[in-house]
Amino acid sequence: MIQGQRFRDRIEAGKLLAQRLAAYAHRDDVLVLALPRGGVPVAYTVAHALGAELDLLIVRKLGMPFHEEYAIGAIGSGGVRVLQPGVPGLMGVTQEQVDAITAREQAEITRRERLYRDARPHVHMQGRTVLLVDDGIATGATMEAAIRVARKAGAARVVVAVPVAPPDTIDRLSDQADDMVCLEAPPFFRAVSQWYEHFDQTSDEEVQDLLAQAWHDQGAGRPDITTQPQERTKHGPTTDERHRT
Repeated sequence: MIQGQRFRDRIEAGKLLAQRLAAYAHRDDVLVLALPRGGVPVAYTVAHALGAELDLLIVRKLGMPFHEEYAIGAIGSGGVRVLQPGVPGLMGVTQEQVDAITAREQAEITRRERLYRDARPHVHMQGRTVLLVDDGIATGATMEAAIRVARKAGAARVVVAVPVAPPDTIDRLSDQADDMVCLEAPPFFRAVSQWYEHFDQTSDEEVQDLLAQAWHDQGAGRPDITTQPQERTKHGPTTDERHRT
């Protein structure tokens, strides 16, 4: 039985999240960083509402061999790697397996950087207030990696902002971030998808479209208030989308 708020889709979740983040609106030091792919529609909506700059922070889950839905860790740019306690060794996972999974996911980070950014330079986080936005958190491994990337890049303040996460994950990440904003913390949490009526896969094309719109508006020196985000409807959500880490 589900108790608590269920979001219609990522766009509605982003609008509600932006209301809770109103204190960060129209501040030059604020940077909204989306965790692709599912976090991009949420973050686009948040940045649009706050009049803030939008960019990406690409992190990747390290999935358990033969059971990839379960996160044994995560990696991010700059050599950041977070491993769950007991890894390697947990459930027989070897160091060689961890290194192989890391190499595979690093290749995916490189692919996404090339696809989403093209020749656009990486954004500067030094001295800024960084809002890390995803569509939800389960184990917290990827968000922990994102926090470490932001810290390493010199962010002055790191804020984790998500629509939904389990209470124990919120408690752990609250110790690592300067602020934790989460709309729903259901005690009976199985997967992020459980808390959305529509939780379809976010495609590379949708990510590219939203980023192109945001970066066009930022280049013009203003948010385009006439361009409201819309989430595309697709069928057959993938494991990667249903089991957010």
